[in-house]
Amino acid sequence: MNYVEARLVRLARNGDRQAFEELVEMYKDKIYHLGYRMLSNSMEAEDVTQDTFLRVYMNLDRYDENQKFSTWIYRIGTNLCIDRLRKRKPTYSLDAEMPEGDGTDWYSLLKSDQDTPEEEVVLSETQDQIRGAIETLPEKYKSVVILRYLHDMSLQEIGDVLGMPVTTVKTRVHRGREFLRKKLEPEFGGGI
Repeated sequence: MNYVEARLVRLARNGDRQAFEELVEMYKDKIYHLGYRMLSNSMEAEDVTQDTFLRVYMNLDRYDENQKFSTWIYRIGTNLCIDRLRKRKPTYSLDAEMPEGDGTDWYSLLKSDQDTPEEEVVLSETQDQIRGAIETLPEKYKSVVILRYLHDMSLQEIGDVLGMPVTTVKTRVHRGREFLRKKLEPEFGGGI
């Protein structure tokens, strides 16, 4: 843990509200994006973000300073997302329309080197297909794939966040990638 983070945690533990607010500022976007990627719903992502910081605040005295603060907060956020995913009741309908949500397409916010509108449409469709494939991942693969590829965490960090051995994380990342490859292969003609 870096010095500034450690100092903020110590101050927040001692009741310094400003220090806690700074911790919130440091992590609120990261936790929101984690929630959005795992739950595919902006309102649920906002709820998870608030719940994460509420739990952090209520349990600051239980935080072990020997571990990274980022690992601890990601573990809380990830577990809250997994709890929400488990509580969802799947509903399937062959003729159901796909929900549009709040209209936010996070992939479209990424900077693009594309020059033409046609290329941008193809890119957007590709990103939608990838996002859709990630959403269909089984729960045990979804969290590791999101943490690995969308949050750029190392296998060790993911193991720390999810409380599992690195070998298990490695296996799940591999199987998640294989699941995505098989799911996307028909769309991209084996170029994955």
